[in-house]
Amino acid sequence: MPSFLSRRHVLATGAGAALGLGAAGATGANAAPAAAAPTASRHPAGAGAEERRTLDELYRDAVAEGGRLVVYAGGDTPTQQDLTKAAFRNRFPDIDLTLVVDYSKYHDVRLDNQFATGSVVPDVMQLQTLQDFTRWKDQGRLLHYRPAGFSRLYDAFKDPEGAWVAVGALAFSFMYAPAAVGSRPPLTPLDLVDPRWKGQIASSYPHDDDAVLYLYSLYVRKYGWQWAAKLAAQDVRFARGSHTPRQAVTAGEKAIGIGGGGSLTAPPSSPVRFVAADGHPFMAWGQRAAILKQAAHPTAAKLFLNWQLSPERQNGSSNGWSVRTDVTPPGGLKPIWEYPNGNLDGFPRFMADRAQVERWKQTFALYFGEVQGEPTPGRLGLHPGA
Repeated sequence: MPSFLSRRHVLATGAGAALGLGAAGATGANAAPAAAAPTASRHPAGAGAEERRTLDELYRDAVAEGGRLVVYAGGDTPTQQDLTKAAFRNRFPDIDLTLVVDYSKYHDVRLDNQFATGSVVPDVMQLQTLQDFTRWKDQGRLLHYRPAGFSRLYDAFKDPEGAWVAVGALAFSFMYAPAAVGSRPPLTPLDLVDPRWKGQIASSYPHDDDAVLYLYSLYVRKYGWQWAAKLAAQDVRFARGSHTPRQAVTAGEKAIGIGGGGSLTAPPSSPVRFVAADGHPFMAWGQRAAILKQAAHPTAAKLFLNWQLSPERQNGSSNGWSVRTDVTPPGGLKPIWEYPNGNLDGFPRFMADRAQVERWKQTFALYFGEVQGEPTPGRLGLHPGA
């Protein structure tokens, strides 16, 4: 196998990291002043103890703080977090929530630029770029805070010092439409390169989304580069956004989708079947969230994290998986960390090695062509939500 498949892992050193570090250490005449960190809470909960206020008490305090909250969330479309927004506003109607969805790879450098220019907008970052949370913690950018139920989170889904928590357990694999594939559905990733599926596959670009990239890298590690070459001959329709494979399969445009999410507990009548076969790889991770030290609305931010991690929210996850150890998955599912082929521990390591990530991206571009198309969340600029 090529040397770039080494498992060496290094801290992020990309342009975004340089911007963030530059902002933290700038001393020149042109350096923008950093916004002041919020004052310490008068409540006993903090970095050293789990939050003891109830959601209603936090809500009251957040309204008294000003009743506003800005969240930057990773995602594929402007409306992807509409259900979250609606549920939060229904539960806490006096909080003016602005929830901005964009690709995580744009949100992170957007925040780095806001640090560098003294113009921070969000209170909470909720992203799939896991390496950024380690970097921002090292830079002293994150508020150390333990929401209620922190001790019930799976260990890999929380920073021990409370700098970040995972608020959702997500997974990517492939999927198919039972009505389109007939009695011989694709059951493993190896089946995807069967010539009978030529022209029948949609995929998100692996070199546009790091989670999809990791999924494809797992396939190549397991089946070799010959698998990628055979897939490249399948006339796959690639598109931007991890929502696009399911969208194509649901609409009846393609029989199979690669590189998107789904549920293993979908009813038999579902138009899409999500696949995670024993002995074959898929990928899973915890979508991390953190409160910025420079948050203008820290109490509302704490309310948001406590609400996201509450048993009610975790029991209602769309795929059935939870980040909490005291929530039992429905329909015979195991907790996500009990699927060794889900590679839960591998994704954070993969994301930390940015040089390796870039080599994977450029290599897949050689197989599948350059990324084409407009960003599916739109072009949001430098300060959305301001």
